[in-house]
Amino acid sequence: MRTTTRASSIIWRCLAAFISVLLTLGVAAAAGHPAAEASADDYAGTDRLFEDFHLAAHIPGLVYGVVADGRLVHVRTYGVQDLGEQRPVTPDSLFRIASMTKAFTALTVLGLRDEGGLRLDAPAADYVPELRKWQYPTADSAPIRVRDLLNHVGGLVTDDPWGDRQTSLPEDEFTALLEHGVNFTRAPGMAYEYSNLGYALLGRIITNVSGTPYADTIEARLLRPLGMASSGFDIGKSPQERRALGYRWEENELRPEPPLAHGAFGAMGGMQTSANDYAKWVAFLLSAWPPRDGEDAGPVRRATVRELAQGSNFPRIGRRYAPNGTEGSLQALNYGMGLQVRIDSDLGFTLSHSGGYPGYGSHMLLLPDRGIGIFAFANRTYKAPTVPVWQAALLLERAGLLGMGHAVPVSDALAVGYRAAGAIYAAADVNVAADLLAMNFLMDRDAALRARDIRAVREQAGDCDTSVPIAATGALSGTFAWRCEHGRVSGSLLLAPTRPSGIQELVLEAVNP
Repeated sequence: MRTTTRASSIIWRCLAAFISVLLTLGVAAAAGHPAAEASADDYAGTDRLFEDFHLAAHIPGLVYGVVADGRLVHVRTYGVQDLGEQRPVTPDSLFRIASMTKAFTALTVLGLRDEGGLRLDAPAADYVPELRKWQYPTADSAPIRVRDLLNHVGGLVTDDPWGDRQTSLPEDEFTALLEHGVNFTRAPGMAYEYSNLGYALLGRIITNVSGTPYADTIEARLLRPLGMASSGFDIGKSPQERRALGYRWEENELRPEPPLAHGAFGAMGGMQTSANDYAKWVAFLLSAWPPRDGEDAGPVRRATVRELAQGSNFPRIGRRYAPNGTEGSLQALNYGMGLQVRIDSDLGFTLSHSGGYPGYGSHMLLLPDRGIGIFAFANRTYKAPTVPVWQAALLLERAGLLGMGHAVPVSDALAVGYRAAGAIYAAADVNVAADLLAMNFLMDRDAALRARDIRAVREQAGDCDTSVPIAATGALSGTFAWRCEHGRVSGSLLLAPTRPSGIQELVLEAVNP
């Protein structure tokens, strides 16, 4: 147990604000997500962000949407989907979303794993026989695993310019490429390096394991079950009047970008979808958080969806996407499975991915702990609306519209331990809860010394109201702040993993008013 005689009032204010937020979560949940309750005026600032981007970046057409409470709660369109017919962009306009396709590919691989069709740690050559002939860069190279392809650590070189132009590659030519072998940039499993070829290989794995072509498998396993009836890979079958045609900004003018047909590299970036359809995908991904009891309707189980956030052990430091001329704050980032995982100083845990493609640019940002997602599509080559998506999230955060996160429920064990902590403080004696102490507690500091510590805190703070709820940080841990006669007491409680759970650590600190 620690005591603090001169604690900063700033610490108290931060702790009190944090607990206050947690204690209001139940009210917020009952009232609905604040982004879903917001008015059109509340989104005026984010609307302007995308309008400015649309104009400044010479983009023919753009759409962005905000998803909360399992639905598209705000959508705004700009410009036209094709310059010839001057059809305006609508929420049903069909855009290619490029590498944002990768999350669909990754989740389908995980779903096949759930069914016993493949193993993530098996060599990819177990499912793509052509890889058995590959020559690795060193004699001691480990073979590429399925997991390595998902995490972009297969030793394959970054290939955005080349990979995009392989979209229409026929399957037989892809087979010939694989049989011939490829050059590696390093041994597999040594570092992260983004590879479209790696995700094309995952597409072939999906085809071989499922027994049906990649595009048909994605449609059957994800698109149809989620009601994404307008989404798919064969753009020739989509209604012409709804297609957002792709354009390139070149020599100070917009020029048509020839469309790329579906082929062997479709798994890395070939999907076409609309804002109305894609919102269903975003809502489904967000629904996987937090872990909980209750029906798990699918089409893929929630625990599997959460695996998309699991990367290999190659974290990096990057910067938040920011407008030109400014520098975004530092982020910890890693690549999961089809999604970038970033820990942002303002937004917390995020999942995101851009899409850059001949004729198109796109970006999506999920805040799983806040239950909200933002995405945007544009029909200009490689002009992903990444910066306005992140700036919109920050704007919504400042407006209080991102939500406060999922509350961690207070377990029965934590409630019992917390009541014991209150009794210990009131008596200035840990022996009043002797039967609730873990075996280490008195070994780490004996009862007499702990009593002295508590009395020192009580001399500063006096009697406290210990009835305020504890803010759980897990089923066996939590923090609290008590209002007292002469100030405050902040504290934390940590239980042991045993059954029953005893108190392994109790921290009480006096804080000046």
